[in-house]
Amino acid sequence: MRILALLDGTLVDPDAPLLRSHDLGVQRGDGIFETILAVDGHPRELEAHLDRLERSARLMELTLPERAKWQHAVRTVLAEWPWGSEREAAIKLVCTRGLDGGDGTPTAFVSGQSLSEELMRKRARGISVVTLERGIDPGMMERAPWLLLSAKTLSYAVNMAALREAERRGADEVVFTASDESLLEGPTSNVVLAEDGRLATPPPSSGILRGTTQGALFRAAEEAGWRTAVEPIARERLWRADGVWLASSIRKITQVHTIDGTPVATDSGLHERICKLYESRY
Repeated sequence: MRILALLDGTLVDPDAPLLRSHDLGVQRGDGIFETILAVDGHPRELEAHLDRLERSARLMELTLPERAKWQHAVRTVLAEWPWGSEREAAIKLVCTRGLDGGDGTPTAFVSGQSLSEELMRKRARGISVVTLERGIDPGMMERAPWLLLSAKTLSYAVNMAALREAERRGADEVVFTASDESLLEGPTSNVVLAEDGRLATPPPSSGILRGTTQGALFRAAEEAGWRTAVEPIARERLWRADGVWLASSIRKITQVHTIDGTPVATDSGLHERICKLYESRY
């Protein structure tokens, strides 16, 4: 199932051509995006995603249509989605720099699409991951802001290459590490560890994308009396933790059962508690 809307609320055929060949999003990956989970007609963390979209636009020095237009287009897609038959949808917001040689008008649209069966299976059964070096050190974001390490851009070639490498190694997913072997993030997710009743995730200062789902989980955990920490995390802590998860809008909170071919701690009761904490936000 796919639905496509322009920012004026116009619905267009998702199978009809939309982008021109000289759009800079196509030519150079010069653009940004956000993906939002909607459940039973309600988008999760919409405003947080729009905040992050605006932050990415500032880092990219990209003209972004006003927030109200994005909200209108999201509502248009939600109104058309068949919630009676599909309770969840992935809502994607995309903005490119527009046409090469154009007047600077961005290309922008909102789409809705079904979640894959494979993603749903991974949510239920958990995943295996491999750790791969990302080729950066923890201080690079501040030293080299032009690398856009914390912006959610359309330039996902490295992330997709990493996932193909994980598949070659017989794993489902990737956790990137910095040059000092501290944890960064997954290609499309944030890493969360549980340790002695405490949740931890790597800091945005290391160049990772600020997680909306991870943020929602931590807020719920703090309200329930858990301790949380955003701190540098050494790779070796993965195997000492009480549990490891990858968090993202569409995958929600997915448990990791194997890292680099070695099993890590999994506790069905703890996993259920973590998932309930996240769901309590909604």
